Amino acid sequence: MTVSPAVTGTTAPPSAHLPVPRDAVDRIVAAALAEDAPWGDLTSELLVPGAAKASAVLTAREPGIFCGTGVIEAAFRLASPETAVEFRIQDGESFAAGTVLAEISGPARAVLTGERVALNLAQRLSGIATLTAAFVAQAAGTSARITDTRKTTPGLRVLERHAVRCGGGYNHRFSLSDAVMAKDNHLALLAADGSDLAQALAAAKARLPHTVHFEVEVDRLDQIEAALAGGADTVLLDNFSLPDLRRGVELIGGRALAEASGNVRLETVADIAATGVDLISAGALTHSVRALDLGLDLR
Repeated sequence: MTVSPAVTGTTAPPSAHLPVPRDAVDRIVAAALAEDAPWGDLTSELLVPGAAKASAVLTAREPGIFCGTGVIEAAFRLASPETAVEFRIQDGESFAAGTVLAEISGPARAVLTGERVALNLAQRLSGIATLTAAFVAQAAGTSARITDTRKTTPGLRVLERHAVRCGGGYNHRFSLSDAVMAKDNHLALLAADGSDLAQALAAAKARLPHTVHFEVEVDRLDQIEAALAGGADTVLLDNFSLPDLRRGVELIGGRALAEASGNVRLETVADIAATGVDLISAGALTHSVRALDLGLDLR
């Protein structure tokens, strides 16, 4: 699906500009460079003189929301500390087709070696930011926040979550370790054991530090009251119809956050947001996004 940003300028919430730690970016980019050139760049070393210098421009071939300053800078710096990158745009800003996004200069071999890793990562991250901005635009005028999920590319989660923020979205839990989310399979195991759902959830929450968020996923309206009685901070209404989402929001009645998930697409998100939910989590933001078309051309 091709999407264009629905807004111009900086679209992201303030949290979008919280930087990804440099050491985290460097680890990801260094691994990508090692994968792409494990024994060096044979072509560049064969054809390009070692003393040759080069300059290049990163240009947008379609409109979008930019995300990638950290990975682009790291790709060329790790290829050679003598390279320099000058950005004409920052993460979270929109651009038109034909916009020059950055200028790169330095040893020609390093520019050529870092090119593909820089593009692969920046194209994917900008694609995520652009798609997220389209989702956010569809939910405009409602109270719903668009959030990501754990359906991220293994090893790239910290970058992809940043890209979601650049598009105006928000982040769900980062990992299995930082929040409780009792999903359908957890509840099924409790039911198979003969446990009362509300009591089992309440007992589990009582063992948690007060700072840990407690979310419960339900797939039927009649599970909502038990989830609330068990102390849910958020009730996730999974794969509910629109009428059931509206009824679910009424039943929750502000006692917890209401989150919608399942079958969330660009074509459906506006109707889901209009039901009154507080959060809409969409795996599509990261698991099936199309990379944006950016190009690097030597001068």
